[in-house]
Amino acid sequence: MDQTTFSAPHPARPRQPSRPIRAIQASCPRPRGVTLIELMIAVAIVAILMAVALPSYRDQVRRSTRAEAQAYLMSVASRQQQFLVDTRAYAATLDAVGVPVPSSTASNYTRSMPTPDTAPPSFTVTLTPTGNQASDRCGALSINQAGTKTAAVAGCW
Repeated sequence: MDQTTFSAPHPARPRQPSRPIRAIQASCPRPRGVTLIELMIAVAIVAILMAVALPSYRDQVRRSTRAEAQAYLMSVASRQQQFLVDTRAYAATLDAVGVPVPSSTASNYTRSMPTPDTAPPSFTVTLTPTGNQASDRCGALSINQAGTKTAAVAGCW
């Protein structure tokens, strides 16, 4: 007869003392990544900065465009005075003056120069803001033959 021997079950492994979770976390390296909370905080900070910076940036762009328009008006007035010395009359149109219009002035302002038939001769060059420049606080800018500079708000020249 065959004798089958059965062996006794293995004795239970001795249970190791459990380590606290903090000790396990301290021994494991921290995963490298960004959590959703950290990402949302960064997005909120960027949004706040943009809310403050964007209006200020737009205002600075309007100011620089206005400064370029004012320089253009001064050039036209100077050229008109030279035209008066040469021909004893002011130029009837802005094209006859011969001052090139800066691109930012051409795209953000409407130019006009009515020349009334008066004695002594006179002129007034006016730039009326359009498009993005229409929200500029200074409004329309003008200069006349006497060099008088006007704007909708005092202190813009």
